[in-house]
Amino acid sequence: MSAAAMNSQTRRERRRRERLVERDAAIPVELYGLKRGTVTALTTCCVLFALFTLAPVVWVIINSTKTQSNIFGSFGFWFASPFEFFHTFANLFRDIDGDGTYANWFLNTVLYSLSGGIGATVLAVLGGYGFARFEFRGSKAFFAIIIAGLLVPITLVAVPLYLAYAKVHLINSVWGMILPSMVVPVGLYLMRTYVELSIPRELIDAARIDGASELRIFLRIALPLMVPGLMTVLLLSVAGTWNNYILPLIIFSNNQLFPVTVGMGLWSQHAGNSGDANLYPLLVLGGLVTIVPMIALFALLQRYWRGGLLLGSVAN
Repeated sequence: MSAAAMNSQTRRERRRRERLVERDAAIPVELYGLKRGTVTALTTCCVLFALFTLAPVVWVIINSTKTQSNIFGSFGFWFASPFEFFHTFANLFRDIDGDGTYANWFLNTVLYSLSGGIGATVLAVLGGYGFARFEFRGSKAFFAIIIAGLLVPITLVAVPLYLAYAKVHLINSVWGMILPSMVVPVGLYLMRTYVELSIPRELIDAARIDGASELRIFLRIALPLMVPGLMTVLLLSVAGTWNNYILPLIIFSNNQLFPVTVGMGLWSQHAGNSGDANLYPLLVLGGLVTIVPMIALFALLQRYWRGGLLLGSVAN
């Protein structure tokens, strides 16, 4: 028997053993107290939800290869000739009637998302650790006020926000987009909860008894244990800024400062008013290019995402 055949047989045997181990480790449905019919119904609901969620993504992928006439005239969930993906991709990064380029908007989105996401994560980590491990007068009331910000929709404060930005000269300013993106109350809440449930007080107290400073305790002990929660907050913060539409719409009037969300909204409005058929394929492909980085980021950080959610859900 040749070496290649032996290696192939070895791999098959290894996969068979892995399947047997997975089957033995699987918990029977009956142990959860659920009937087989209930499990089937729940599985069906999950499949339907997955189809409902993935259908728009599949539609965008397929229609990014079509011309404008085929987008509206052919079946949306199947390909049609001619295959225009590369031609449309080349046109996507050209200036359209002076409205701005997709490449510029995309780079703006990356800048706003990374700057705001990293800043929001740093503030959430520091604030969450402080609220969880230090007692000071009014801490509960202050924390409640911060969380109450989640109840106020940004559309309700759009006019006051614009007037305040005008007073401090943040209209058409990059900082006008980055600074508000660094304030994420839900990130602070998640980090506080994560620290309370995953970092034992005894560990912090033991380090203090050994003479470690508070800064050293935070950097050398607490911070490494907070990485799963930190990555979860970073992911949520970057995704929130990446998809933000209302804030840049309020503060930006310069097309060169638009993120992708507002820029493509401008294209959509222009296509509707002028009837320019060439913009519809660009809108579809631009949407595809916009969601690819978020899918890649979620795939890259999913192990931290799962670890952060699961570890933070186990109370001592």
